[in-house]
Amino acid sequence: MPDILVRGLNAETVKRLKAQAKQHGRSLQGEVKTVLESAASLSMAEMLTAARGWRKKLGREFVDSAELIREDRQR
Repeated sequence: MPDILVRGLNAETVKRLKAQAKQHGRSLQGEVKTVLESAASLSMAEMLTAARGWRKKLGREFVDSAELIREDRQR
């Protein structure tokens, strides 16, 4: 797994990160990793594009289940 070295962080930033890490029960490294992974996650547009791709691969459209339940109740 690749490593990243961040130099020159403000002391107050490190202090806040340490406090967050303690609050979440993680090490400083674990907290920074979580923050970076969250910041680099997919955007909403990217997620929607991926979802459309999966729907295409599955070969069918999904419908609102509430409508199906209403139809079933009318039988």
